[in-house]
Amino acid sequence: MTNSPVSEHAPTIGDTRLLINGERVDGAEGATFDIYNPSTGTVLAQVAEGRKEDINRAVKAAKNAFESGPWHDMKPAERAKLIWRLGDLLLENAAELGGLETLDNGKPFLQARDGDVSAAAGLFHYMSGWATKIEGSTIPISFPGQFHTYTRREALGVVGLIVPWNFPLTIAAWKCAPALAAGNTIVLKPSEVTPLTALKLGELALEAGIPPGVLNVVPGFGTDAGVALTEHPDVAKVSFTGSTLTGRAIVHGATSNLKKVTLELGGKAPNIIMPDANIEAAIQGSSDGVFYNQGEACAAASRLFAHRSVYDEVVAGISAAADAIKVGDGFDPESFIGPLVSKEHHAKVAGYLDLGREQGTVAAGGTYTTDGGYFVKPTVLTDMGDDSQVVREEIFGPVVNVLPFDDEDEVVRRANDTPYGLTAGVWTENAGTAHRMAERLQAGTVWVNCYGVFDAAMPYGGFKQSGWGREMGGVVLDDYTETKTVCIKIGD
Repeated sequence: MTNSPVSEHAPTIGDTRLLINGERVDGAEGATFDIYNPSTGTVLAQVAEGRKEDINRAVKAAKNAFESGPWHDMKPAERAKLIWRLGDLLLENAAELGGLETLDNGKPFLQARDGDVSAAAGLFHYMSGWATKIEGSTIPISFPGQFHTYTRREALGVVGLIVPWNFPLTIAAWKCAPALAAGNTIVLKPSEVTPLTALKLGELALEAGIPPGVLNVVPGFGTDAGVALTEHPDVAKVSFTGSTLTGRAIVHGATSNLKKVTLELGGKAPNIIMPDANIEAAIQGSSDGVFYNQGEACAAASRLFAHRSVYDEVVAGISAAADAIKVGDGFDPESFIGPLVSKEHHAKVAGYLDLGREQGTVAAGGTYTTDGGYFVKPTVLTDMGDDSQVVREEIFGPVVNVLPFDDEDEVVRRANDTPYGLTAGVWTENAGTAHRMAERLQAGTVWVNCYGVFDAAMPYGGFKQSGWGREMGGVVLDDYTETKTVCIKIGD
């Protein structure tokens, strides 16, 4: 592990004030907070801290933009052009955005630039097409007389979007793109740990021609800005990605005006290697599925079930893969994973590693830095029971538990024995097994002979305590529109 930066791609950090109604402004109370470089543990910048009054100002601006002005009157085709242009601007500024993500989050620059930024741009491009395709329908009714009955799908109004620190730009795009396509206006609250790319996104939205007040960005803490946004009576919907614990608090706060809520929450994904799998491909795919992005992903393939006949081979293979991974500063092109995002999260993951060492066997990794940057070696744990805290709880780090199983019914039961249901993986060369397992696993996405494939057209979300609603795909528009029924009497 290394924390010596290679910084030729590190951008200059620009204006870190709030973005409200198209203007960069200080917080109403003048407060700021520090953000840190996770590769060194040193202060990276100070950011204006949005609080309740700032949320009120942003919601007012968004409400005015929704109810009057150019956004209110804009035709869907014109809205589509602006959203597409925003996607283009993300690509044109990919190096800067990727560099900001690496500085703020720690992830490798090449992954941020070519993965996160590209995916975010793809969301805006994809969703721009939906702006002209949000349609209603005519309905023949049986009531006596002559009536013309039809439905309209209309924007909700002001939506509050709360995004996490693990994929700050990508998940902001997941939420902003469909919200804009449907004609809503936005108050975006990025994580206080990683606010830089959200602020840049707001700037680029203005450059794309999206009117002031349509996309407001208010960094701040969940206990103040997040609560104020969730409880605000003029916010019609909140979309949140983060922990299940915080998701419950979001639901509680939304009861103030019974606003709509969508949630993409935690996961503890089962990833199952059947005895007939292509073992080499399964090991590589499973390694990428759990170690990519430092394991800081709700979809991380952290419970690896291997059939007993291939268990030893899988443990040896994924341990070798873990040992071969270069951990280092995100601007080092050799790094496959960077540091964890923060001192607090690093301590949490380190605690799980210590617990895993006590309760099981460390087959690879298991070490972490104790000063400076927040680095953790990719870790493989074995000899853990299904009821172990390390196996059951979401670690959100580069840690995988390898668990043996004997037959399909057993592994399905064990895979589903979790409060989560976000994603799952299956590795098999048998088509029947693939379809059968995909049906039986309780997860919003099941990958077969691959892992972590995302596309703007693919709906993404969870079963059980992994969330409500879906991101991406055409179905996400249902969460950003209301259906209105119109019934007109046209004769006796």
